Amino acid sequence: MPHSAFVPFELPCGLTLKNRLVKAAMEENMASAEQLPSDELIHLYRTWSDGGVGLIITGNVMIDHLAMTGPGGVVLEQGTNLEHFKRLATAAKRNNTKVWMQINHPGRQVFKRMGGKVLSPSDVALNMGKHSKLFGQPIPMTEEQIEDVIRRFATTAQLAEKAGFDGVEIHAAHGYLLAQFLSPLVNHRDDQWGGSLENRARLLLQVIQSIRAVVSPTFAVAVKLNSADFQRGGFDIDDAEQVAAMMSGLGVDVVELSGGSYEAPAMQGRSADSRTLAREAYFLEFAQRIAKSTDIPVMTTGGISRLKTVEQVLHSDIALVGMASALAFTPDLPAKWQQEPAMKGIIPRVSWRDKTLSGLAVMAMIKRNLRLLGSGQPPLKHPSPIWSLLLDQIRTSKLTKRYRTRYSEEVD
Repeated sequence: MPHSAFVPFELPCGLTLKNRLVKAAMEENMASAEQLPSDELIHLYRTWSDGGVGLIITGNVMIDHLAMTGPGGVVLEQGTNLEHFKRLATAAKRNNTKVWMQINHPGRQVFKRMGGKVLSPSDVALNMGKHSKLFGQPIPMTEEQIEDVIRRFATTAQLAEKAGFDGVEIHAAHGYLLAQFLSPLVNHRDDQWGGSLENRARLLLQVIQSIRAVVSPTFAVAVKLNSADFQRGGFDIDDAEQVAAMMSGLGVDVVELSGGSYEAPAMQGRSADSRTLAREAYFLEFAQRIAKSTDIPVMTTGGISRLKTVEQVLHSDIALVGMASALAFTPDLPAKWQQEPAMKGIIPRVSWRDKTLSGLAVMAMIKRNLRLLGSGQPPLKHPSPIWSLLLDQIRTSKLTKRYRTRYSEEVD
């Protein structure tokens, strides 16, 4: 009898995935100087497609070249040449794999040295302790800026379909713009976009509706949502349950449950309140609760590295299982599981006293492996966190200079 991980799954839009294993989004920072998918990024996606997942969700694709999570990020907006995106979609769809583009706006989570737009529902800056100064001071968004963001999400989704992608995932988690509107800690507005949860969810719901209005019925639309922000007084599981209910009937194909933000990186297994996350499948308990209360298929991501854990998740009313870090170290883990079910993937962990630096080191180790995979080299099983962080800082500095030179008149 086959493992349930390798049983096909049909989404509400009619798209069928060959199995339940999903390559979840990771920040790659591997764009070309024009913020387009590079040859290395395209090779990386080909590697994952050949590795056996049923669905690939891209790393952040930004909807505005002046609002970036990092200088090596990919951008898709009105007027972008689609040729590189078509090549990326083709590479990711080998081996009967489906591919979705994760689309995002960082809001206030923009590094100060990047420049550009640092937008948020309110003027609440990131609280990163002694590292707070690394980020720009956000300005409260005007009505026109909110409408512009809604249009941009719809445009990017429409272009993604044109380029050959099978769907999009709207990023409304991890403290990015849509999550900022959902959070009572960040959203202090007293207009139609703030106050009650219904008002705070309005932007996300309008983004979903604007995308559904311009893409095909068979094009998948997913939402990545925090199960909780893991900060006292923040967006929590009760809120997530209500937002999932609000999305019912809007044509959402999957809700991916994650958690945390730059301030509380629960997606790396650490919370900023008193809650302890499971060692694997961090958000399973939350996802189970959401799955019981919504008719939208639920996916959960976070810390999964064993087939045994995948099976546990799937037997908990969860439709799809997302994996990220483990696929940066073993890109063909799903294929290997079919031959060796007991094989355990690698999840990098750094437990320095400075939690912000620990988080950056983990991301640096992952990005280092993604670059190796993109250039056709084998990933490192035990990369040095200190050396990886140093290399990443040097590389990011160079990419930031490249970005600022390209957009010098706009970012200052």
